Amino acid sequence: MLVVRALLVVPLIFPAPLGAQAPAAPAAANAGRPAPERKEATARAHAFWDRENILLFAGVTGVRMLDYASTRHLRDQGNDEILLTNAIVDNLPLFVGIELAGAAASIGVSYLFHRSGHHRLERWTSVAHIGVGVFGSVRNYSLKPPTAGVASRE
Repeated sequence: MLVVRALLVVPLIFPAPLGAQAPAAPAAANAGRPAPERKEATARAHAFWDRENILLFAGVTGVRMLDYASTRHLRDQGNDEILLTNAIVDNLPLFVGIELAGAAASIGVSYLFHRSGHHRLERWTSVAHIGVGVFGSVRNYSLKPPTAGVASRE
């Protein structure tokens, strides 16, 4: 459902080029001066803390919380964590810090893309993070407890 919503907002995230929307101005009137309307429109169209980015960053943060809950569920069942060590996941303050750092890193990478003018990558960083996080959380919740023959956690 989240993917469908993300696809519905793609036209809002990636508007048509500004040159196609701006009316043509006489060349003599603007000779030697940059068009201020175009700069203002670009700044408004790509503000970093706009509605789309705020929603995407909220989604990234929500997915990180879902990952925390699903990983705790996985460990409570006796399964082993595959990306981090069990000792890291079992240290609750450390694991919360890692989840927060993951959300902050995603926002930071989006900001770097924004500053360098890669606005599509800016948005898709969050979309990819959300997709991977949801997939991992579904996997964590779908795992069954280990069988009695397998060594349990210490």
